[in-house]
Amino acid sequence: MSHRPPSSLPGRRGVLRGSLAASAALALPGGLAAPAFARSGRPAAAWGVQSGDVTADSGLVWVRADRPARMIVETSATESFRRPARWHGPLLGPGTDFTGTTRLRGLPPGEQIHYRVLLADPDDPRRTGAPVTGTFRTAPAGRRDGVRFLWSGDIAGQGWGINPDRGGNRVYADMRALDPDFFLCSGDNIYADGPILPSVTLPDGRVWRNVTTEEKSKVAETLAEFRGAFRYNLLDEHARRFNAQVPTIAQWDDHEVHNNWYPGQILDDARYTEKRTDVLAARSLRAFSEYFPVSTLPPGDTDGRVYRVLHQGPLLDVFVLDMRTYRNANSPGRQPDDTTGILGARQLAWLKRELSRSRAVWKVIASDMPLGLVVTDGATDFEAVAQGDPGAPLGRELQIAELLRHIKHRGITGTLWLTADVHYTSAQHYEPEHAAFQDFAPFWEFVSGPLAAGGFQAARLDGTFGPRQVFVKAPDRANTSPAETPPYFGEVAIDGDSGELTVRLRQEGGDVLFSRTLQPGRVGQ
Repeated sequence: MSHRPPSSLPGRRGVLRGSLAASAALALPGGLAAPAFARSGRPAAAWGVQSGDVTADSGLVWVRADRPARMIVETSATESFRRPARWHGPLLGPGTDFTGTTRLRGLPPGEQIHYRVLLADPDDPRRTGAPVTGTFRTAPAGRRDGVRFLWSGDIAGQGWGINPDRGGNRVYADMRALDPDFFLCSGDNIYADGPILPSVTLPDGRVWRNVTTEEKSKVAETLAEFRGAFRYNLLDEHARRFNAQVPTIAQWDDHEVHNNWYPGQILDDARYTEKRTDVLAARSLRAFSEYFPVSTLPPGDTDGRVYRVLHQGPLLDVFVLDMRTYRNANSPGRQPDDTTGILGARQLAWLKRELSRSRAVWKVIASDMPLGLVVTDGATDFEAVAQGDPGAPLGRELQIAELLRHIKHRGITGTLWLTADVHYTSAQHYEPEHAAFQDFAPFWEFVSGPLAAGGFQAARLDGTFGPRQVFVKAPDRANTSPAETPPYFGEVAIDGDSGELTVRLRQEGGDVLFSRTLQPGRVGQ
């Protein structure tokens, strides 16, 4: 087994290659300074608010303070906040990097919830800072209103950070304009292994400038550096406005820790002094739980898992996977027996059980990696499920074959897979008549991303599960900037009357690149 630093790996998972100019770092937006213990005035929440894991009757609200403060959340059916309901949240302090999450329960289904967060001085509760407002829609109790959401992933990667010359990450404004019910972030929310430097010279001589911070000037190793990496994305005004309007379902992948990491790995990367990925992963997961409102992470769930199911009314269940934490080591993937696979035995059993229990018309499997696209890790190993051998399932493919067989034999309809990860956008239909393994029902997989990272060439297909690629848009070279290859995101709209599900693959500006409508209760769309 080989362990290679990212600098020796070609392609999207390597570190940024190219000329890095030595221009001065850009100034941070006003009001976004580090917290302090002794400050004049009242507590403030300059980093904005966000909501997450919203269901028909509950949701989580997040905030970060500029000093120790008590979090208070008020909700109302209108923006006037007449007779608001009030929730007393946690005391925010250095133990959570001054972040906190409050769970709202007993909410009405299918309604627009307006909320505002107040930060109170812990020594004088009457002293509160200016309220910061946000909104979200709870999932419907019935079918009439339908469901619509967006997905993407891969943010601030390969050295492409927040560029003030482009007005920041404008794709968030495009997504906010669509006013979705929620946003599914499919992983690589940060690039802990990818520093953001002041500028990058593009192939045509133009210069890409980045907003920079001390924590993002190197790879993340300490808890403070991981926190700084998650905080970096909130420097973008478009992202903060999006977060205040659209709740998020967040999952993670490799770059929250290190390129292509797996449990037990010892890094061969000269940039790191801490080379144990298990240590790095624990620090990153803690920061992840501090910066995203996730219902199955502390303090809401002491088990501390990322995988979960979010019920979005009778039309939709979202099954969020974790293909990183429980996987076996990356390898050539030719094992004839593999009980660990990419999910681990416990997560696979959970997924089979929850899919069997689901009564939703559509069951979206939110996967942080694609199934039939070949993602390599060096010269001989493989990072995802597919390993380039189009024959019978081997290695991690065995676990996916078991899952697909279960879906078919239990008569589970309405499954489709959504992912990002590979830094281009595509649509694949998996067809048993063209596959080496044929004991499964046909299904679709849609890929969309990156949201704010480098673009990369399309990966080749592995024939084990018979994928037929009906659409792909990708650059013809590695690590194109967002100025050269537009950010990609996907939209899913489920009609409340017919139950039809329409997938639209979009790019920055909102243009639709590809669209496909699927019928409910059928297989082999």
